[in-house]
Amino acid sequence: MSTGPAGHTARSAYSPHSETPRGAPLRTFLHTADGVTIDSVYDPGAVVYDTRTPPSGRPVFVVAHGFTGDADRPHVRRVAEALTRYGGVVSFSFRGHGRSGGRSTVGDREVLDLDAAVAWAHELHPHVRVVTVGFSMGGSVVLRHAALHPGTVDAVVSVSAPARWYYRGTAPMRRLHWLITRPAGRLVGRYGFRTRIHHRDWDPVPLSPTEAVPKIAPTPLLIVHGDRDGYFPLDHPRMLAEAAGDHAELWVEPGMGHAEHAADDGLLARIGDWAVSRAG
Repeated sequence: MSTGPAGHTARSAYSPHSETPRGAPLRTFLHTADGVTIDSVYDPGAVVYDTRTPPSGRPVFVVAHGFTGDADRPHVRRVAEALTRYGGVVSFSFRGHGRSGGRSTVGDREVLDLDAAVAWAHELHPHVRVVTVGFSMGGSVVLRHAALHPGTVDAVVSVSAPARWYYRGTAPMRRLHWLITRPAGRLVGRYGFRTRIHHRDWDPVPLSPTEAVPKIAPTPLLIVHGDRDGYFPLDHPRMLAEAAGDHAELWVEPGMGHAEHAADDGLLARIGDWAVSRAG
């Protein structure tokens, strides 16, 4: 063990404490392959789990939030709590977000953060299936992770993800690019959104989402997108679905906006049902 941010204890793996109540959420810092500490939370869900008694037929979800989110944001907590009805849930803060270390690379090195969280999910329950659920930036990360680490997850759900990098076709995305690429924007990100953004450009440019999705098969893949998404119009999910071929499902949600804020309880319930049926 080592000391993480703000004096918290960092662990590479969880081992239950004798005084930890069964069914209580667990919080720790994980270490990524490049040495960044990632603030992570495990909620055992409606069914009481412990590492000695794996749940039967119920997956563990790993939730990957969108840019400027973190594990403590109300909209991220709402998603995690909704999914606890279907299994255990690991949520975490990407690098540069919340109490995690490092600086955000806006979807590049974040694949290492997700990989650490997925590994923790497997350590908690070695024989239970794992489902990644990502939103916006996190939606692109779950696609790349499944493509780059085949066999580590049993189903993938990508919500409100871009299909291609450097998209500036909408006003919200132009504002986002200003936030990321300009020194003044990064200051706004740090103090206004609690998000520390790396100043370096991608080098090399990571695998794009449309390049990633064909590599995910045969792992089940669900692509979810709102028809009122203000960041990425409908050509993005359609490009992803076309690139994925027959192994992916596409849900275009009427009246839905962007990412976690727009994912209502009914949609989250359907995602939970889909994950249990495909991965459980």
